[in-house]
Amino acid sequence: MDNQKLSELSKLIFPDLTNGDTVESLEEIFPPRDLPEGAKVTRMAPSPTGFMHIGNLYGALADERIAHTGDGVFYLRIEDTDDKREVPGAVEKIIKYLSKFGVEFDEGASFDGDRGNYGPYRQRARAKYYHIVARKLLLDGRAYPCFCTEEELAEIREKQEELKENFGYYGKWAKYRDYDIDKAIERIKNGESYVLRFRSQGDPSKKVEFKDSIRGKLTFPENDQDFVLLKSDGIPTYHFAHVVDDHFMRTTDVVRGEEWLSTLPWHLELWRACGFKTPRFSHTAQVMKLDEETGAKRKMSKRKDPESSLEFYFEKGYPAKSVIEYLMTLLNSNYEQWRMANKDASYRDFEFKASKMGISGAMFDLAKFNDVSKNMISTMTAAEVLDGVLDWAQEYDGELAGLLSRDKEYAEKFFSIGRGGKKPRKDFACWSEVKGFISYFYDELFKIEEDFPECMEKSDLKAILSDYAEMYDENDDQNAWFEKLKNLSDKYGYASDMKAYKENPQNFKGSVTDISTAVRVALTGRRNSPDMFEIMHTLGKDRTLNRIKSAAQSL
Repeated sequence: MDNQKLSELSKLIFPDLTNGDTVESLEEIFPPRDLPEGAKVTRMAPSPTGFMHIGNLYGALADERIAHTGDGVFYLRIEDTDDKREVPGAVEKIIKYLSKFGVEFDEGASFDGDRGNYGPYRQRARAKYYHIVARKLLLDGRAYPCFCTEEELAEIREKQEELKENFGYYGKWAKYRDYDIDKAIERIKNGESYVLRFRSQGDPSKKVEFKDSIRGKLTFPENDQDFVLLKSDGIPTYHFAHVVDDHFMRTTDVVRGEEWLSTLPWHLELWRACGFKTPRFSHTAQVMKLDEETGAKRKMSKRKDPESSLEFYFEKGYPAKSVIEYLMTLLNSNYEQWRMANKDASYRDFEFKASKMGISGAMFDLAKFNDVSKNMISTMTAAEVLDGVLDWAQEYDGELAGLLSRDKEYAEKFFSIGRGGKKPRKDFACWSEVKGFISYFYDELFKIEEDFPECMEKSDLKAILSDYAEMYDENDDQNAWFEKLKNLSDKYGYASDMKAYKENPQNFKGSVTDISTAVRVALTGRRNSPDMFEIMHTLGKDRTLNRIKSAAQSL
Protein backbone atom coordinates (compact mmCIF):
# COMPACT_ATOMS: atom_id res chain seq x y z
CA MET A 1 0.00 0.00 0.00
CA ASP A 2 1.36 3.40 -1.01
CA ASN A 3 2.14 5.29 2.19
CA GLN A 4 2.34 8.62 0.39
CA LYS A 5 -1.10 8.22 -1.09
CA LEU A 6 -2.46 7.05 2.27
CA SER A 7 -1.02 10.18 3.82
CA GLU A 8 -2.73 12.33 1.19
CA LEU A 9 -6.00 10.47 1.81
CA SER A 10 -5.74 10.95 5.56
CA LYS A 11 -5.21 14.70 5.17
CA LEU A 12 -8.37 14.90 3.06
CA ILE A 13 -10.41 12.90 5.55
CA PHE A 14 -8.96 14.57 8.65
CA PRO A 15 -8.21 18.21 7.77
CA ASP A 16 -8.70 19.12 11.45
CA LEU A 17 -5.62 17.16 12.57
CA THR A 18 -1.96 18.15 12.68
CA ASN A 19 1.14 15.96 12.68
CA GLY A 20 1.30 16.37 16.45
CA ASP A 21 -2.16 14.90 16.93
CA THR A 22 -1.17 11.31 17.57
CA VAL A 23 -2.34 8.40 19.66
CA GLU A 24 0.95 8.72 21.56
CA SER A 25 0.09 12.31 22.46
CA LEU A 26 -3.28 11.17 23.82
CA GLU A 27 -1.53 8.53 25.91
CA GLU A 28 0.44 11.35 27.55
CA ILE A 29 -2.62 13.53 28.07
CA PHE A 30 -4.57 10.65 29.62
CA PRO A 31 -2.04 8.49 31.48
CA PRO A 32 -2.96 5.38 33.47
CA ARG A 33 -4.77 6.30 36.67
CA ASP A 34 -2.87 6.34 39.92
CA LEU A 35 -5.05 3.91 41.84
CA PRO A 36 -4.41 1.11 44.35
CA GLU A 37 -3.69 -2.29 42.86
CA GLY A 38 -6.90 -4.07 41.92
CA ALA A 39 -9.00 -0.90 41.94
CA LYS A 40 -11.58 -0.85 39.14
CA VAL A 41 -12.77 1.96 36.93
CA THR A 42 -16.34 1.72 35.64
CA ARG A 43 -18.69 4.03 33.83
CA MET A 44 -22.28 4.71 33.04
CA ALA A 45 -22.63 5.89 29.47
CA PRO A 46 -26.26 6.73 28.64
CA SER A 47 -27.68 8.57 25.68
CA PRO A 48 -29.51 11.78 26.74
CA THR A 49 -32.92 10.75 25.42
CA GLY A 50 -34.87 11.88 28.50
CA PHE A 51 -36.32 8.50 29.47
CA MET A 52 -34.76 6.80 32.47
CA HIS A 53 -35.49 3.06 32.59
CA ILE A 54 -35.24 0.91 35.72
CA GLY A 55 -32.63 -0.98 33.69
CA ASN A 56 -30.51 2.19 33.65
CA LEU A 57 -30.47 2.24 37.45
CA TYR A 58 -29.88 -1.53 37.53
CA GLY A 59 -26.77 -1.15 35.35
CA ALA A 60 -25.56 2.01 37.11
CA LEU A 61 -25.83 0.31 40.49
CA ALA A 62 -23.77 -2.63 39.22
CA ASP A 63 -21.12 -0.24 37.87
CA GLU A 64 -21.06 1.79 41.07
CA ARG A 65 -20.79 -1.28 43.31
CA ILE A 66 -18.01 -2.86 41.21
CA ALA A 67 -15.97 0.35 41.47
CA HIS A 68 -16.74 1.25 45.07
CA THR A 69 -16.49 -2.23 46.56
CA GLY A 70 -12.81 -1.40 46.18
CA ASP A 71 -11.05 1.98 45.91
CA GLY A 72 -12.02 2.48 42.28
CA VAL A 73 -13.65 5.20 40.21
CA PHE A 74 -17.18 5.40 38.84
CA TYR A 75 -17.76 8.08 36.21
CA LEU A 76 -20.54 9.38 33.97
CA ARG A 77 -19.98 9.68 30.23
CA ILE A 78 -22.72 11.06 28.00
CA GLU A 79 -23.05 9.43 24.58
CA ASP A 80 -24.59 12.44 22.82
CA THR A 81 -23.45 11.88 19.24
CA ASP A 82 -27.03 11.54 17.99
CA ASP A 83 -28.36 15.07 18.37
CA LYS A 84 -31.72 14.09 16.81
CA ARG A 85 -32.53 11.91 19.84
CA GLU A 86 -31.21 14.27 22.50
CA VAL A 87 -33.81 15.81 24.82
CA PRO A 88 -33.00 19.18 26.46
CA GLY A 89 -32.25 18.75 30.17
CA ALA A 90 -31.78 14.98 29.83
CA VAL A 91 -28.24 15.02 31.22
CA GLU A 92 -29.34 16.94 34.29
CA LYS A 93 -32.22 14.49 34.67
CA ILE A 94 -29.85 11.50 34.61
CA ILE A 95 -27.66 13.03 37.32
CA LYS A 96 -30.63 14.14 39.45
CA TYR A 97 -32.45 10.81 39.28
CA LEU A 98 -29.42 8.67 40.08
CA SER A 99 -28.45 11.02 42.90
CA LYS A 100 -31.91 10.56 44.43
CA PHE A 101 -31.18 6.85 44.60
CA GLY A 102 -27.81 7.47 46.21
CA VAL A 103 -25.81 6.56 43.10
CA GLU A 104 -23.07 9.19 43.01
CA PHE A 105 -20.35 9.66 40.41
CA ASP A 106 -16.73 10.32 41.27
CA GLU A 107 -16.18 12.23 38.05
CA GLY A 108 -17.71 12.88 34.66
CA ALA A 109 -20.53 15.01 33.32
CA SER A 110 -22.17 17.15 35.99
CA PHE A 111 -24.72 19.96 36.37
CA ASP A 112 -21.96 22.53 35.93
CA GLY A 113 -20.04 20.90 33.09
CA ASP A 114 -17.40 18.23 33.56
CA ARG A 115 -15.56 17.09 36.68
CA GLY A 116 -12.37 15.05 36.37
CA ASN A 117 -9.09 14.80 34.47
CA TYR A 118 -10.13 12.37 31.75
CA GLY A 119 -12.73 14.42 29.92
CA PRO A 120 -14.44 15.84 28.11
CA TYR A 121 -17.09 13.40 29.32
CA ARG A 122 -19.53 14.20 26.53
CA GLN A 123 -18.81 12.45 23.25
CA ARG A 124 -19.79 15.41 21.12
CA ALA A 125 -16.81 17.28 22.56
CA ARG A 126 -14.39 14.40 21.87
CA ALA A 127 -14.49 14.40 18.05
CA LYS A 128 -10.78 15.15 17.73
CA TYR A 129 -9.83 12.07 19.78
CA TYR A 130 -11.91 9.79 17.57
CA HIS A 131 -10.36 11.30 14.47
CA ILE A 132 -6.83 10.80 15.81
CA VAL A 133 -7.41 7.10 16.41
CA ALA A 134 -9.34 6.68 13.14
CA ARG A 135 -6.46 8.27 11.22
CA LYS A 136 -4.04 5.82 12.80
CA LEU A 137 -6.26 2.92 11.69
CA LEU A 138 -6.41 4.38 8.18
CA LEU A 139 -2.63 4.75 7.98
CA ASP A 140 -2.19 1.22 9.38
CA GLY A 141 -4.40 -0.16 6.64
CA ARG A 142 -7.16 -1.05 9.10
CA ALA A 143 -9.71 1.48 7.84
CA TYR A 144 -10.92 2.78 4.48
CA PRO A 145 -13.49 5.15 3.00
CA CYS A 146 -16.66 3.56 1.65
CA PHE A 147 -18.89 5.34 -0.87
CA CYS A 148 -21.81 2.90 -0.80
CA THR A 149 -25.18 4.56 -1.02
CA GLU A 150 -28.22 3.41 0.93
CA GLU A 151 -29.58 1.94 -2.28
CA GLU A 152 -26.38 -0.05 -2.88
CA LEU A 153 -26.42 -1.39 0.68
CA ALA A 154 -30.05 -2.42 0.26
CA GLU A 155 -29.18 -4.18 -2.97
CA ILE A 156 -26.35 -6.08 -1.25
CA ARG A 157 -28.73 -7.19 1.49
CA GLU A 158 -31.29 -8.40 -1.06
CA LYS A 159 -28.66 -10.50 -2.86
CA GLN A 160 -27.43 -11.96 0.42
CA GLU A 161 -30.97 -12.89 1.34
CA GLU A 162 -31.51 -14.46 -2.07
CA LEU A 163 -28.33 -16.50 -1.76
CA LYS A 164 -29.03 -17.27 1.91
CA GLU A 165 -25.69 -15.83 2.96
CA ASN A 166 -24.89 -13.91 6.11
CA PHE A 167 -25.97 -10.31 6.10
CA GLY A 168 -23.45 -7.53 6.33
CA TYR A 169 -20.59 -5.71 4.64
CA TYR A 170 -17.70 -8.15 4.41
CA GLY A 171 -15.48 -10.11 2.05
CA LYS A 172 -16.77 -10.11 -1.52
CA TRP A 173 -19.66 -7.89 -0.46
CA ALA A 174 -17.32 -5.15 0.75
CA LYS A 175 -17.36 -3.20 -2.49
CA TYR A 176 -14.87 -0.50 -1.50
CA ARG A 177 -12.57 -2.58 0.70
CA ASP A 178 -9.82 -2.67 -1.93
CA TYR A 179 -10.85 0.44 -3.82
CA ASP A 180 -8.17 2.37 -5.66
CA ILE A 181 -6.80 5.12 -3.40
CA ASP A 182 -6.45 7.63 -6.24
CA LYS A 183 -10.12 7.19 -7.14
CA ALA A 184 -11.08 7.54 -3.49
CA ILE A 185 -9.06 10.78 -3.24
CA GLU A 186 -10.71 12.14 -6.37
CA ARG A 187 -14.23 11.35 -5.17
CA ILE A 188 -13.60 12.94 -1.78
CA LYS A 189 -12.19 16.04 -3.49
CA ASN A 190 -15.37 16.15 -5.57
CA GLY A 191 -17.42 16.29 -2.39
CA GLU A 192 -18.93 12.81 -2.55
CA SER A 193 -20.37 11.42 0.67
CA TYR A 194 -18.60 8.50 2.37
CA VAL A 195 -18.18 6.68 5.66
CA LEU A 196 -15.02 5.30 7.20
CA ARG A 197 -15.13 1.54 7.68
CA PHE A 198 -13.00 -0.85 9.70
CA ARG A 199 -11.01 -3.34 7.62
CA SER A 200 -11.47 -6.63 9.40
CA GLN A 201 -8.83 -9.36 9.28
CA GLY A 202 -11.01 -11.94 10.96
CA ASP A 203 -11.92 -15.38 9.68
CA PRO A 204 -15.36 -16.64 10.81
CA SER A 205 -14.18 -20.22 10.36
CA LYS A 206 -11.87 -19.58 13.33
CA LYS A 207 -12.91 -19.02 16.92
CA VAL A 208 -12.13 -16.26 19.36
CA GLU A 209 -12.31 -16.98 23.07
CA PHE A 210 -13.11 -14.44 25.75
CA LYS A 211 -13.79 -14.57 29.48
CA ASP A 212 -16.82 -12.59 30.57
CA SER A 213 -16.92 -11.62 34.27
CA ILE A 214 -20.52 -12.84 34.53
CA ARG A 215 -20.83 -15.54 31.90
CA GLY A 216 -17.40 -17.09 32.11
CA LYS A 217 -15.65 -18.43 29.01
CA LEU A 218 -17.30 -17.42 25.75
CA THR A 219 -16.49 -18.64 22.25
CA PHE A 220 -17.44 -16.78 19.07
CA PRO A 221 -16.55 -16.93 15.38
CA GLU A 222 -13.98 -14.28 14.53
CA ASN A 223 -15.38 -11.05 13.15
CA ASP A 224 -15.26 -10.47 9.40
CA GLN A 225 -17.57 -7.44 9.23
CA ASP A 226 -16.21 -4.16 7.93
CA PHE A 227 -18.41 -2.11 10.20
CA VAL A 228 -18.61 1.68 10.16
CA LEU A 229 -16.22 3.64 12.38
CA LEU A 230 -17.14 7.20 11.38
CA LYS A 231 -20.40 8.19 9.77
CA SER A 232 -20.55 10.57 6.79
CA ASP A 233 -20.63 13.58 9.11
CA GLY A 234 -17.50 12.44 10.95
CA ILE A 235 -19.45 11.33 14.01
CA PRO A 236 -18.31 7.98 15.43
CA THR A 237 -20.54 4.95 15.81
CA TYR A 238 -20.97 3.39 19.25
CA HIS A 239 -18.67 0.56 18.22
CA PHE A 240 -15.78 2.93 17.67
CA ALA A 241 -16.47 5.66 20.21
CA HIS A 242 -16.71 3.41 23.25
CA VAL A 243 -13.39 1.74 22.43
CA VAL A 244 -11.61 5.10 22.21
CA ASP A 245 -13.34 6.54 25.27
CA ASP A 246 -12.93 3.50 27.48
CA HIS A 247 -9.24 3.31 26.68
CA PHE A 248 -8.37 6.94 27.29
CA MET A 249 -10.62 7.24 30.31
CA ARG A 250 -8.81 4.13 31.56
CA THR A 251 -11.93 2.05 32.08
CA THR A 252 -11.03 -1.35 33.50
CA ASP A 253 -14.50 -2.92 33.62
CA VAL A 254 -17.29 -2.44 31.09
CA VAL A 255 -20.75 -3.43 32.33
CA ARG A 256 -23.34 -3.51 29.57
CA GLY A 257 -26.43 -5.38 28.45
CA GLU A 258 -26.36 -8.80 26.86
CA GLU A 259 -27.68 -7.29 23.61
CA TRP A 260 -24.06 -6.31 22.87
CA LEU A 261 -22.79 -9.90 22.95
CA SER A 262 -23.41 -10.36 19.23
CA THR A 263 -21.01 -7.53 18.38
CA LEU A 264 -18.41 -8.42 21.01
CA PRO A 265 -16.12 -10.00 18.32
CA TRP A 266 -16.24 -6.65 16.48
CA HIS A 267 -15.11 -4.80 19.55
CA LEU A 268 -12.41 -7.28 20.50
CA GLU A 269 -10.84 -7.05 17.06
CA LEU A 270 -11.09 -3.26 17.13
CA TRP A 271 -9.43 -3.05 20.54
CA ARG A 272 -6.52 -5.12 19.25
CA ALA A 273 -6.29 -3.15 15.99
CA CYS A 274 -6.02 0.08 17.98
CA GLY A 275 -3.28 -1.43 20.14
CA PHE A 276 -5.32 -0.94 23.29
CA LYS A 277 -5.57 -3.28 26.27
CA THR A 278 -9.03 -4.86 26.36
CA PRO A 279 -11.01 -4.17 29.55
CA ARG A 280 -12.95 -6.78 31.46
CA PHE A 281 -16.50 -7.14 30.16
CA SER A 282 -19.61 -7.99 32.15
CA HIS A 283 -22.67 -8.58 30.00
CA THR A 284 -25.71 -8.30 32.24
CA ALA A 285 -29.03 -10.02 31.80
CA GLN A 286 -31.91 -7.80 30.81
CA VAL A 287 -34.53 -6.81 33.33
CA MET A 288 -37.51 -9.06 32.65
CA LYS A 289 -41.01 -9.66 34.00
CA LEU A 290 -43.78 -12.19 33.61
CA ASP A 291 -46.42 -11.10 31.14
CA GLU A 292 -49.78 -10.92 32.91
CA GLU A 293 -51.63 -12.13 29.82
CA THR A 294 -49.40 -14.93 28.57
CA GLY A 295 -47.44 -15.86 31.70
CA ALA A 296 -44.25 -15.83 29.61
CA LYS A 297 -41.06 -13.94 30.40
CA ARG A 298 -40.52 -10.75 28.44
CA LYS A 299 -38.50 -7.56 28.54
CA MET A 300 -39.96 -4.74 30.57
CA SER A 301 -41.77 -2.40 28.23
CA LYS A 302 -41.92 1.39 28.33
CA ARG A 303 -45.41 1.15 26.83
CA LYS A 304 -46.85 -1.71 28.90
CA ASP A 305 -45.09 -1.39 32.25
CA PRO A 306 -45.24 1.92 34.13
CA GLU A 307 -42.74 0.51 36.63
CA SER A 308 -40.14 0.42 33.85
CA SER A 309 -39.71 4.20 34.23
CA LEU A 310 -37.81 5.71 37.16
CA GLU A 311 -40.46 8.44 37.19
CA PHE A 312 -42.91 5.81 38.45
CA TYR A 313 -40.97 5.40 41.70
CA PHE A 314 -40.87 9.12 42.34
CA GLU A 315 -44.57 9.60 41.60
CA LYS A 316 -45.58 6.70 43.81
CA GLY A 317 -43.15 7.75 46.51
CA TYR A 318 -41.10 4.61 46.95
CA PRO A 319 -38.15 5.24 49.27
CA ALA A 320 -34.87 5.18 47.38
CA LYS A 321 -33.52 2.58 49.81
CA SER A 322 -36.39 0.23 48.91
CA VAL A 323 -35.61 0.40 45.19
CA ILE A 324 -31.88 -0.10 45.78
CA GLU A 325 -32.51 -2.97 48.18
CA TYR A 326 -34.68 -4.81 45.66
CA LEU A 327 -32.27 -4.24 42.78
CA MET A 328 -29.42 -5.59 44.90
CA THR A 329 -31.36 -8.83 45.30
CA LEU A 330 -31.61 -9.02 41.50
CA LEU A 331 -27.97 -8.11 40.92
CA ASN A 332 -26.24 -10.60 43.23
CA SER A 333 -27.60 -14.06 43.97
CA ASN A 334 -26.12 -14.13 47.49
CA TYR A 335 -27.39 -10.72 48.59
CA GLU A 336 -30.59 -11.90 50.31
CA GLN A 337 -28.63 -14.40 52.39
CA TRP A 338 -26.19 -11.66 53.37
CA ARG A 339 -29.04 -9.31 54.29
CA MET A 340 -30.57 -11.89 56.65
CA ALA A 341 -27.27 -12.01 58.54
CA ASN A 342 -26.71 -8.24 58.38
CA LYS A 343 -30.15 -6.70 58.91
CA ASP A 344 -28.97 -3.25 59.97
CA ALA A 345 -25.98 -2.92 57.63
CA SER A 346 -25.80 -0.63 54.62
CA TYR A 347 -25.98 -2.36 51.25
CA ARG A 348 -22.62 -0.72 50.61
CA ASP A 349 -21.08 -3.10 53.17
CA PHE A 350 -21.96 -6.05 50.93
CA GLU A 351 -19.04 -7.40 48.91
CA PHE A 352 -20.44 -7.04 45.41
CA LYS A 353 -19.08 -9.38 42.71
CA ALA A 354 -19.84 -9.40 39.00
CA SER A 355 -19.40 -13.18 39.04
CA LYS A 356 -22.49 -13.46 41.26
CA MET A 357 -24.71 -11.75 38.72
CA GLY A 358 -27.16 -14.03 36.93
CA ILE A 359 -26.93 -14.87 33.24
CA SER A 360 -30.67 -15.34 32.79
CA GLY A 361 -33.12 -12.47 32.83
CA ALA A 362 -33.38 -10.57 36.09
CA MET A 363 -37.07 -11.04 36.97
CA PHE A 364 -38.69 -7.86 38.22
CA ASP A 365 -41.73 -8.75 40.34
CA LEU A 366 -43.71 -5.70 41.42
CA ALA A 367 -45.51 -7.62 44.20
CA LYS A 368 -42.20 -8.85 45.63
CA PHE A 369 -40.76 -5.37 45.31
CA ASN A 370 -43.70 -3.98 47.30
CA ASP A 371 -43.03 -6.55 50.02
CA VAL A 372 -39.39 -5.48 50.12
CA SER A 373 -40.42 -1.83 50.34
CA LYS A 374 -42.92 -2.51 53.14
CA ASN A 375 -40.20 -4.27 55.06
CA MET A 376 -37.73 -1.42 54.51
CA ILE A 377 -40.26 1.17 55.68
CA SER A 378 -41.05 -0.93 58.75
CA THR A 379 -37.40 -0.57 59.83
CA MET A 380 -37.52 3.24 59.67
CA THR A 381 -38.12 5.43 62.70
CA ALA A 382 -41.29 7.49 62.89
CA ALA A 383 -39.22 10.62 62.22
CA GLU A 384 -37.70 9.06 59.08
CA VAL A 385 -41.14 8.05 57.82
CA LEU A 386 -42.49 11.55 58.43
CA ASP A 387 -39.55 13.13 56.60
CA GLY A 388 -39.98 10.74 53.67
CA VAL A 389 -43.72 11.31 53.35
CA LEU A 390 -43.31 15.08 53.68
CA ASP A 391 -40.61 15.26 51.00
CA TRP A 392 -42.84 13.34 48.62
CA ALA A 393 -46.09 15.14 49.54
CA GLN A 394 -44.60 18.59 49.03
CA GLU A 395 -44.27 17.73 45.35
CA TYR A 396 -47.16 15.36 44.75
CA ASP A 397 -49.87 15.93 47.40
CA GLY A 398 -50.18 19.46 48.72
CA GLU A 399 -53.12 18.65 51.00
CA LEU A 400 -51.22 15.89 52.80
CA ALA A 401 -48.11 18.05 53.07
CA GLY A 402 -50.19 20.80 54.69
CA LEU A 403 -51.77 18.45 57.22
CA LEU A 404 -48.48 16.85 58.24
CA SER A 405 -46.66 20.16 58.46
CA ARG A 406 -49.37 21.66 60.68
CA ASP A 407 -48.28 19.61 63.69
CA LYS A 408 -45.20 17.47 63.06
CA GLU A 409 -45.08 16.26 66.66
CA TYR A 410 -48.61 14.88 66.31
CA ALA A 411 -47.74 13.28 62.95
CA GLU A 412 -44.63 11.63 64.31
CA LYS A 413 -46.69 10.30 67.21
CA PHE A 414 -49.14 8.41 65.01
CA PHE A 415 -46.39 7.18 62.70
CA SER A 416 -44.77 5.60 65.75
CA ILE A 417 -47.81 3.35 66.41
CA GLY A 418 -46.93 -0.26 65.69
CA ARG A 419 -43.36 0.72 64.83
CA GLY A 420 -40.42 -1.04 66.46
CA GLY A 421 -40.51 -4.36 68.25
CA LYS A 422 -40.04 -7.80 66.77
CA LYS A 423 -43.05 -7.61 64.44
CA PRO A 424 -43.49 -4.02 63.24
CA ARG A 425 -46.50 -3.20 61.09
CA LYS A 426 -46.03 -3.24 57.34
CA ASP A 427 -48.96 -1.16 56.17
CA PHE A 428 -47.63 0.67 53.14
CA ALA A 429 -44.98 0.21 50.44
CA CYS A 430 -44.76 3.82 49.25
CA TRP A 431 -45.62 7.32 50.42
CA SER A 432 -48.60 7.66 48.07
CA GLU A 433 -50.34 4.90 50.10
CA VAL A 434 -49.84 6.68 53.43
CA LYS A 435 -52.77 9.07 53.15
CA GLY A 436 -55.24 6.22 53.06
CA PHE A 437 -53.75 4.61 56.15
CA ILE A 438 -53.54 7.72 58.30
CA SER A 439 -56.67 9.56 57.13
CA TYR A 440 -58.55 8.94 60.41
CA PHE A 441 -56.00 11.02 62.32
CA TYR A 442 -57.36 14.13 60.60
CA ASP A 443 -60.96 15.24 60.82
CA GLU A 444 -60.64 16.69 57.30
CA LEU A 445 -60.02 13.22 55.89
CA PHE A 446 -61.94 11.03 58.31
CA LYS A 447 -65.02 9.10 57.17
CA ILE A 448 -66.74 5.82 58.01
CA GLU A 449 -65.48 3.55 55.21
CA GLU A 450 -66.51 0.11 56.50
CA ASP A 451 -69.62 -1.37 58.10
CA PHE A 452 -70.12 -2.15 61.76
CA PRO A 453 -70.27 -5.87 62.69
CA GLU A 454 -73.27 -7.55 61.02
CA CYS A 455 -74.29 -9.35 64.21
CA MET A 456 -75.01 -6.08 66.04
CA GLU A 457 -78.43 -4.45 65.92
CA LYS A 458 -78.52 -0.70 65.48
CA SER A 459 -80.12 -0.30 68.87
CA ASP A 460 -77.28 -2.25 70.48
CA LEU A 461 -74.67 -0.29 68.57
CA LYS A 462 -76.12 3.03 69.57
CA ALA A 463 -76.38 2.01 73.23
CA ILE A 464 -72.92 0.43 73.38
CA LEU A 465 -71.19 3.40 71.77
CA SER A 466 -73.08 5.85 74.00
CA ASP A 467 -72.19 3.85 77.11
CA TYR A 468 -68.58 3.61 76.06
CA ALA A 469 -68.37 7.37 75.61
CA GLU A 470 -69.64 7.80 79.16
CA MET A 471 -67.14 5.38 80.70
CA TYR A 472 -64.10 6.42 78.62
CA ASP A 473 -61.22 7.63 80.70
CA GLU A 474 -58.01 8.73 78.97
CA ASN A 475 -56.08 7.87 82.13
CA ASP A 476 -56.97 4.18 81.92
CA ASP A 477 -54.13 1.79 81.22
CA GLN A 478 -54.58 -0.83 78.54
CA ASN A 479 -55.94 -3.45 80.99
CA ALA A 480 -58.53 -1.08 82.44
CA TRP A 481 -59.51 0.05 78.96
CA PHE A 482 -60.11 -3.51 77.76
CA GLU A 483 -61.94 -4.44 80.98
CA LYS A 484 -64.54 -1.79 80.13
CA LEU A 485 -65.07 -3.40 76.73
CA LYS A 486 -65.62 -6.74 78.46
CA ASN A 487 -68.12 -5.16 80.86
CA LEU A 488 -70.06 -3.75 77.93
CA SER A 489 -70.05 -7.21 76.35
CA ASP A 490 -71.60 -8.80 79.42
CA LYS A 491 -74.16 -6.00 79.75
CA TYR A 492 -75.52 -6.39 76.21
CA GLY A 493 -75.35 -10.16 75.80
CA TYR A 494 -71.99 -10.51 74.10
CA ALA A 495 -69.36 -12.95 75.33
CA SER A 496 -66.51 -11.36 77.30
CA ASP A 497 -64.83 -14.75 77.51
CA MET A 498 -63.71 -15.91 74.07
CA LYS A 499 -63.33 -19.51 75.24
CA ALA A 500 -66.97 -19.59 76.34
CA TYR A 501 -68.02 -18.02 73.06
CA LYS A 502 -66.18 -20.61 70.98
CA GLU A 503 -67.71 -23.46 72.97
CA ASN A 504 -71.30 -22.14 72.82
CA PRO A 505 -71.62 -19.29 70.29
CA GLN A 506 -75.42 -19.76 70.17
CA ASN A 507 -75.66 -18.46 73.72
CA PHE A 508 -74.42 -15.00 72.76
CA LYS A 509 -75.19 -12.22 70.31
CA GLY A 510 -71.49 -12.06 69.53
CA SER A 511 -68.26 -11.53 71.42
CA VAL A 512 -66.07 -8.83 72.88
CA THR A 513 -64.32 -8.79 69.51
CA ASP A 514 -67.49 -7.39 67.95
CA ILE A 515 -67.73 -4.74 70.67
CA SER A 516 -64.09 -3.79 70.02
CA THR A 517 -64.68 -3.69 66.24
CA ALA A 518 -67.68 -1.41 66.69
CA VAL A 519 -65.61 1.08 68.67
CA ARG A 520 -62.77 0.78 66.12
CA VAL A 521 -65.09 1.56 63.19
CA ALA A 522 -66.52 4.56 65.05
CA LEU A 523 -63.02 5.78 65.82
CA THR A 524 -61.16 5.04 62.57
CA GLY A 525 -63.84 4.32 59.98
CA ARG A 526 -62.45 0.85 59.30
CA ARG A 527 -62.32 -2.61 60.84
CA ASN A 528 -58.56 -3.03 60.71
CA SER A 529 -56.08 -0.58 62.13
CA PRO A 530 -53.08 -0.45 64.42
CA ASP A 531 -53.50 -0.77 68.19
CA MET A 532 -56.75 0.99 69.11
CA PHE A 533 -55.60 1.93 72.59
CA GLU A 534 -52.62 3.80 71.11
CA ILE A 535 -54.82 5.40 68.46
CA MET A 536 -57.14 6.82 71.13
CA HIS A 537 -54.27 8.31 73.07
CA THR A 538 -52.83 9.80 69.87
CA LEU A 539 -56.18 11.28 68.81
CA GLY A 540 -56.70 12.69 72.28
CA LYS A 541 -59.75 12.69 74.55
CA ASP A 542 -61.83 15.29 72.72
CA ARG A 543 -61.43 13.84 69.24
CA THR A 544 -61.96 10.28 70.52
CA LEU A 545 -65.21 11.16 72.30
CA ASN A 546 -66.49 13.27 69.41
CA ARG A 547 -65.95 10.38 66.98
CA ILE A 548 -67.73 7.84 69.19
CA LYS A 549 -70.64 10.15 70.04
CA SER A 550 -71.05 11.21 66.42
CA ALA A 551 -71.19 7.58 65.30
CA ALA A 552 -73.80 6.78 67.94
CA GLN A 553 -75.94 9.74 66.91
CA SER A 554 -75.81 8.73 63.25
CA LEU A 555 -77.33 5.31 63.95
